[in-house]
Amino acid sequence: MATKEDRDLELEQKTEARLPRRYQVLLHNDHYTTWEFVVEVLERIFHKNQTEAEQITYFVHHRGVGVCGEYNLEIAQMKVLQVRMMAKASGYPLRCSFKEA
Repeated sequence: MATKEDRDLELEQKTEARLPRRYQVLLHNDHYTTWEFVVEVLERIFHKNQTEAEQITYFVHHRGVGVCGEYNLEIAQMKVLQVRMMAKASGYPLRCSFKEA
């Protein structure tokens, strides 16, 4: 027979708040999008300062992909959409995606 402490512990475990899943938003390298445009995207959409934006752009350029930030699902989806819309409006094929962190 379960004691009161056992039931309290079980209830506490069941009601424990779970943190939402986190997702990394990624920029992918291509041979057409300019360095300056990628930096602008990082500053405007991801609110990075110039130094951070240039560091991420360096990773995108030299490693093929760079992490822009980590967000919950809805914000990650919104950031990807904003990047795609900004790139399309500017005539660049910049790719952006997200993956679970």
